[in-house]
Amino acid sequence: MKLLKLVPDNTNIGFVKLRHWAFALTALLTVLAVGATFYKGLNLGVDFVGGLMIEAKFETPPQTDKVRTVIDRLGVGDGSLQQFGDPKTVQIRLPLPEQGGAGAANAIVEKARKAMTAEFPGVTFSRYDTVSGKVSGELIQNGVLAVMLAVIGIAIFSWFRYEWQFGVSTFVAIMHDVLMTLGFFAITQLEFDLNIVAAVLTIVGYSINDKMVIDDRIRENMRKYRKMDMKSLIDLSVNETLPRTVMTSVTVLLALGALLLLGGHVLRGFTAAMMLGIIVGTYSSVYVSSSLLISLGLSPATAEKKASKVNIAAQAERMGPRDDGARP
Repeated sequence: MKLLKLVPDNTNIGFVKLRHWAFALTALLTVLAVGATFYKGLNLGVDFVGGLMIEAKFETPPQTDKVRTVIDRLGVGDGSLQQFGDPKTVQIRLPLPEQGGAGAANAIVEKARKAMTAEFPGVTFSRYDTVSGKVSGELIQNGVLAVMLAVIGIAIFSWFRYEWQFGVSTFVAIMHDVLMTLGFFAITQLEFDLNIVAAVLTIVGYSINDKMVIDDRIRENMRKYRKMDMKSLIDLSVNETLPRTVMTSVTVLLALGALLLLGGHVLRGFTAAMMLGIIVGTYSSVYVSSSLLISLGLSPATAEKKASKVNIAAQAERMGPRDDGARP
């Protein structure tokens, strides 16, 4: 029985020769993602903005204006509505009462339930969440800090594990992946909550795993083929790891596809972020991170020079100081 191979053996794709096109595309997409994030903004969930979020499911797609009229008659403050998941589901956001705590929030939910049921028979509240303004501010700070520390820590590790060029290329590629995810959520206006922060951190981990495999193979081939041109060496390294990269990405995407279809709308944002991150992370690993090493001046000679310094220092440490009283 012939084994299924997504990538043929001994591929020889010239990734490096496309690096200028890849860099231009990456820059364009990054600018668009940043622009969309600042222009449209993220649809921040209750985790980040604070307040009361109610998810209402109707038997038939409701008229948004009619739902808004019912919510305004509650007299609990300015509310906002958004279609969520499907036309029959509406997300309602309301401000939290200044006093009363959880009891007051539950009273508002019951008041909204009665008003909505009277106007829309058969409506149900599938879930509701409450987060105070102080907690939401702390969550924003902690979420941003977690992502930035992860990216910077990984870049520093790559710097010390290989050469500084690897650290810089890793930082650029991972930031590209993160910004693409933010731009996607700004354009689609899917809810951005703590689940998405977890997805972004998972994307960072997946991307660095992909990049480390390719970087390790580049370093290995730099020692093995010291006279080879750097462009050919990177093409060789990426092609050697391509079957593993493609197989891993496809299997993860299959699992995420099942989760997207069967996991319900609660996990839809998390799954969409993960699927986008897998695709973008694979692209940046193959076309951006590895090819950027050439623009940063990496060559087998630089790696050999660093390795020789390390070997000399290790040899000197093994010899140690002489203590036999002999004159040097």
